[in-house]
Amino acid sequence: MSEPVNVICMKWGTLYGPEYVNRLRSMVTRNLSIPHRFACFTDDTSGLDGDVETFDLPPINVDADKSQLPWRKIGLFNQRLGDLEGPTLFLDLDLVVVDSLDPFFSHPGHFVIIHNWTHPDDIVGNSSVYRFTIGADSYVLDRFHSESHQHWIDTYRNSQTFLSHSVKDMTYWPAEWCVSFKRHCLPGGIKWHGMPANLLMPSKVPAGAKIVVFHGHPNPDDALAGRWPGGIHKGLKPATWIGDYWK
Repeated sequence: MSEPVNVICMKWGTLYGPEYVNRLRSMVTRNLSIPHRFACFTDDTSGLDGDVETFDLPPINVDADKSQLPWRKIGLFNQRLGDLEGPTLFLDLDLVVVDSLDPFFSHPGHFVIIHNWTHPDDIVGNSSVYRFTIGADSYVLDRFHSESHQHWIDTYRNSQTFLSHSVKDMTYWPAEWCVSFKRHCLPGGIKWHGMPANLLMPSKVPAGAKIVVFHGHPNPDDALAGRWPGGIHKGLKPATWIGDYWK
């Protein structure tokens, strides 16, 4: 590719601190050999490293009481995103890059996304990692704005379900590239004196994985420390391998 590509993320509210953006930038720098720009769309630039380009959150009409929900990500389908152009890889903040990102730009397809692990028999994609061309699918945002925000919340479970039923030419990454920490890295099916396997055996990165996605709980910092927020029946051995990549 002669022209630089883009890698972008979003940060709003207080759920994730600037360290998540800075670590993501560092992981991208180490794992992408293609000339690229790295940008964060955010409402708060404090604490971000100097090599992180920043832009205001893209405009979208969302209900004020739901403005912190992931529906705001649909704003990335504006016709323009700052002064960025061309092929763009979106990455959520709560993931760990464990191998080269170069193939994400050479893999064929107009709009490429994770095939959601929780809906393998459906078309739903997981929008933690997807590639698109800026402005090429602005009809997605037009569709969102054609009805009230509440209408789409009532129609679809979440924003990535809306997205999956709106994009006209969607394909999926190879299944082994983007894995779920909970579904693919943790041991399962073994109990000892009633204890689940993840309390007894360490997690590991599956062969062929390039990105590990931490959807829901635990986040990477929790898994690294062996924490699993959400109840006394959940836990895991510290995923020390995270420290080798998430930095």
